[in-house]
Amino acid sequence: MSFHKQPKDDTQHQNHLDGTTKILSGSLQDEAERAGLDNALQRWIEDVKDASNPELHQIVVDLQALKAHFGGGSIDNKLVSQLLSRLGENTTKAAIFAENPNTAERVTKLGEALTAAGKQVQNPQNATTEDAS
Repeated sequence: MSFHKQPKDDTQHQNHLDGTTKILSGSLQDEAERAGLDNALQRWIEDVKDASNPELHQIVVDLQALKAHFGGGSIDNKLVSQLLSRLGENTTKAAIFAENPNTAERVTKLGEALTAAGKQVQNPQNATTEDAS
């Protein structure tokens, strides 16, 4: 018996994008302590690799570095902020590669969430202050 990986359809990709965006909109520290972030990052790595687009290589590299860092225990805010910010920029740019407009919109939203998360990690006290206002 051989196992053949079924390609994901746009709905599955969109669900992963929505789920990852939701995780990034919450507390990354809380998510890092649960399996949710690790699983979301792994699915995202697989999705990007499945696209077989060399333009997306840096996204895969940064996702793998982020996943490894979160799995390592203590969090280096500066490194995580840099990775999230670069992922945000590259993910927003990658939206042009999505064939489905609904997927492209979700990729753009994910890019924006990554950029915002990068700023939150870099200046956590500012995010708390803004939320309180």
